[in-house]
Amino acid sequence: MLVNILLWLKFSLKGFYSKFSGLHLLIVAIFLTGCTSATSSSYLNQHEQLQIETAKLILAQYQQWKRTPYVYGGNTHKGIDCSGLVVETFQSKFNKKLPRLTTDLAKLGKNVTTLKPGDLVFFKTGRGRTGLHVGIYYKDNQFLHASSRKGVVLSSLHNSYWQNKYWMSRRVL
Repeated sequence: MLVNILLWLKFSLKGFYSKFSGLHLLIVAIFLTGCTSATSSSYLNQHEQLQIETAKLILAQYQQWKRTPYVYGGNTHKGIDCSGLVVETFQSKFNKKLPRLTTDLAKLGKNVTTLKPGDLVFFKTGRGRTGLHVGIYYKDNQFLHASSRKGVVLSSLHNSYWQNKYWMSRRVL
């Protein structure tokens, strides 16, 4: 690319070129190429790295909370509910304060169809006060949540129960 710019300058400016040294043209070429946007591959690498780091934080949260039982309204290791786990995870791992109620969480961010680590996944289970359930997408169709039967677990979105109850996903990161 740099060579093409130098050749273009040399032939386009003809006599004008003789007044400038190759160093001057090199400096101009560097400034011209320096103003271009980042390559898509470097953007993808940064984007992919962010997703990897987000997934690692979610896995770390799972490791810290995995034996915690489900307790409606709970937010400690003695017992936690689905929205409590979401709020705790976002506060401790992403330094982001979220509202406590699942109905309020469902209004945040933007609706998404292609999931990334950290996206909130919502289900209409018909259980609890609102009939809603929320978890955090991890990766590979797995999500972290506080199950009313199993406590804090990673579950598959491909599980027929969750497929039938799936409502929507929201991106808040």
